Amino acid sequence: MVSPYHPPVKRSVTIAGHPTSISLEPLFWDALEAEAERQALPVNALVARIDVARMEVDDPPNLTSAIRQWLWRARAADQGGP
Repeated sequence: MVSPYHPPVKRSVTIAGHPTSISLEPLFWDALEAEAERQALPVNALVARIDVARMEVDDPPNLTSAIRQWLWRARAADQGGP
């Protein structure tokens, strides 16, 4: 039986011309890639948008956390949630 749980995978993305490493579980990488494709954006561009949005809040989370939260909200919105 294949485990449904996988450790994070580290990948490098470029934000505003600067490389940064992000560690996400494969499930989140798949969701991020799918959302980038749906929006006709490169993954780097979508991550940059999420980064800008997270920096606009009073107490911004780290980028990895912001990506997970953003993906959760995008999924909920697609399903007609809040």
